[in-house]
Amino acid sequence: MSGLELFAASLGVIAVWLTVKQNPWCWPIGLIMVLIYSWVFFEVKLYSDMLLQVIYAALQIYGWWQWTRAGDARQGREVSRLDGQTVVFGLVIGAIGSLMLGAAMAHWTDAAQPWLDAALTGFSLVAQLWMAQKRVQCWPLWIVVDVIFVGLFVYKALYLTAVLYGLFLLLAVQGWREWRAAPALRT
Repeated sequence: MSGLELFAASLGVIAVWLTVKQNPWCWPIGLIMVLIYSWVFFEVKLYSDMLLQVIYAALQIYGWWQWTRAGDARQGREVSRLDGQTVVFGLVIGAIGSLMLGAAMAHWTDAAQPWLDAALTGFSLVAQLWMAQKRVQCWPLWIVVDVIFVGLFVYKALYLTAVLYGLFLLLAVQGWREWRAAPALRT
């Protein structure tokens, strides 16, 4: 564990807690976190996770815009649900992306866990996009992804990051509970 990992993990807890509370400051704090984690993952040869953090950086900016500038009269988005067909489409895109990235990482890099890392990356991107759009379905997907991430990080001896993702898991359960109770979903 490095000081850099500790700092990134601390920012991560703050960012996800703010996300659960629907506070738009989750996005700039998350941006700093993902930029730091891109370096941490590079150092341990989790290249798909490193790339994921770089893509997250762009999605952090998108999420910040979605939550603060999009919607009627620039009031930001409200929590909403995706229809079943859109959920399936998103999961299929995540699977295809996972397979393509896994093949590339297995063939062209010395990645430590090319297929698992790629799968987590593909589905994390789907969950992150849904979260930026305030779709309640982001949370159950995050729950599944976070459980697997905890195991991967324990395997790679990134114990602090494993604890962080354990906290992300708990926050995802809380986020799912709170977002399902959002006023827009109760109507």
